[in-house]
Amino acid sequence: MTTQLSDLENQLENLRQDAVGAVASVNTLDELEQLRVNYLGKKGQLSQILRGMGKLDAADRPRIGSLANEVKEALQGQLEGRNQDLLKAQIQQQLAAETLDVTMPGVYRPQGRIHPLNAVIDRAIDIFVGMGYTVATGPEMETDYYNFEALNTPQDHPARDMQDTFYLPDGNLLRTHTSPVQIRYMENHEPPVRIVAPGRVYRRDTVDATHAAVFHQIEILAIDKGITFTDLKGTLKEFVRQMFGEDLPLRFRPSYFPFTEPSAEVDVQWKGKWLEVLGCGTVDPNVLKAVGYDPEVYTGFAAGFGVERFAMVLYQIDDIRRVYSSDLRFLRQL
Repeated sequence: MTTQLSDLENQLENLRQDAVGAVASVNTLDELEQLRVNYLGKKGQLSQILRGMGKLDAADRPRIGSLANEVKEALQGQLEGRNQDLLKAQIQQQLAAETLDVTMPGVYRPQGRIHPLNAVIDRAIDIFVGMGYTVATGPEMETDYYNFEALNTPQDHPARDMQDTFYLPDGNLLRTHTSPVQIRYMENHEPPVRIVAPGRVYRRDTVDATHAAVFHQIEILAIDKGITFTDLKGTLKEFVRQMFGEDLPLRFRPSYFPFTEPSAEVDVQWKGKWLEVLGCGTVDPNVLKAVGYDPEVYTGFAAGFGVERFAMVLYQIDDIRRVYSSDLRFLRQL
């Protein structure tokens, strides 16, 4: 029995010495994990040595058990220490590999620019939001009801003609103005109402220097008790002042729109010339009735303009097709 006891003690001591050298020599975490399994795993060397305890006298087993625990704790400590060293080395290598030399000149990346149409839309929305308006949007594919009927457009109105409107096979159409947004908004909100509705619209126009089949509109709507045409004129005067950056003479010319009565075209005197910039009017009572508002209690006004027209004036663009050509040589000038 003494020989077996001595053999187990020698094996445990040899295991300790071998493990110290092996652990110190590994250079990767994977190799360290393999060593741990080799020495301390269920089928590792320490477990193999301890199987010989069954042949010892009962009095000798505590001695070998205590020695085995010392060897195990020593190995675990060495493995943990080496693991921390390797982790630190790995982090240092990663930091060295990812170090950014801030003294080097930066890599130039050309900055993008806001498209002139988006710039006009953002500018106009900021102006009207500053006046207390809320932005409202709606679908670009509309029904005849929202695009025409609810806006008091007669069946024989030219806007319903196939030459002006893109009709779809299912009977719907691509909206010809953003006015349907006003109807949808009023159906779901009680007065007072003050909204600005920007968006893309579609018409069967022949594309030339001043017309496009797809363009953008911004419309405003105000509904409340006691609103008059004077309120409309004051609102548009302030809008034009902020949009152009100065007080400009305005001219209101009588016009016709099925959803407003009376209606007017608005001209601005810009650089010595009168420019037509938007249409407006007092909301027709039939439109108020269509959304359930009492025209005897509420009145309002609406106005709308083409974004492209303002962009052409403000940026001095001679051809509307330029804003859709995506020519960077042109866009970078604005």
